[in-house]
Amino acid sequence: MRTIAILGLAGLLSACGGVAEQPATPTGEANAVALTPVATPSPAPSPVPAAKPSKTAVKNANYSFEFAYPAQAAAIPALAKWFEGHRAALIAELDKDTAAFRKEAADGDFEFRPYESTHEWKVVTDTPRFLSLSAETWVYTGGAHGSPGYDALVWDKAAGQRLKPTDVFASADAIQRAIGAPFCAAIDKEREKRRGAPVVRSDDSFDACPKAADATLILGSTDRQKINRIGLLVGPYVAGPYAEGTFEVTLPVTDALLAAVKPAYQDAFGTK
Repeated sequence: MRTIAILGLAGLLSACGGVAEQPATPTGEANAVALTPVATPSPAPSPVPAAKPSKTAVKNANYSFEFAYPAQAAAIPALAKWFEGHRAALIAELDKDTAAFRKEAADGDFEFRPYESTHEWKVVTDTPRFLSLSAETWVYTGGAHGSPGYDALVWDKAAGQRLKPTDVFASADAIQRAIGAPFCAAIDKEREKRRGAPVVRSDDSFDACPKAADATLILGSTDRQKINRIGLLVGPYVAGPYAEGTFEVTLPVTDALLAAVKPAYQDAFGTK
């Protein structure tokens, strides 16, 4: 009866907001209460900083240089390492070439003109399998004018490997067979707009159909799930004179082009 009274008092004090002292209980007694230590929560892990785009600008007496690549590429250590190495190689080449050109100008008693080199990489698309990137470039080496150009690459996420976009196809001939005709038609349509007259085939290379291999091929997507379109970026002198500038053609992935894709990559492609 005494034990029951003590427990009743403890419950009453608890209900009123007081703190009741736990009565001593002999070891081994059935109604003994175990004291459970309070766990100290672990500190939350520090957040991982998000990758940032990289941009480098160098200007000196011999040249100006700009190089940039996006955050999506910076977030992949192996790809970021390649970009850092590629940038360093371009700078080293500029150092060597402009030093030689400055000496040539001094020996030949003509004006030295600083070089220019720009490489700006951007995301074309980011699908579950591929991160597709392209670059617009500009290079001036002291001549009458500079030259625009293009570059492209694909990061295969499944293999952890950097590829050229053309590497996912069976061959250059397979690409040409699949898209040669629509590529030529698109170029002719744009030539006609720029020249104000239809293209007439002649011995002039600027009136001929350019090969797909003469363009920079990029992989694109409309849904960021499958590669379902491609781009062909054409620099000066390929489809027309310098004054006509560059050409950019976008084509859908058709069954014919899908058949030209290597089997290992076909599940990453889809037709529109």
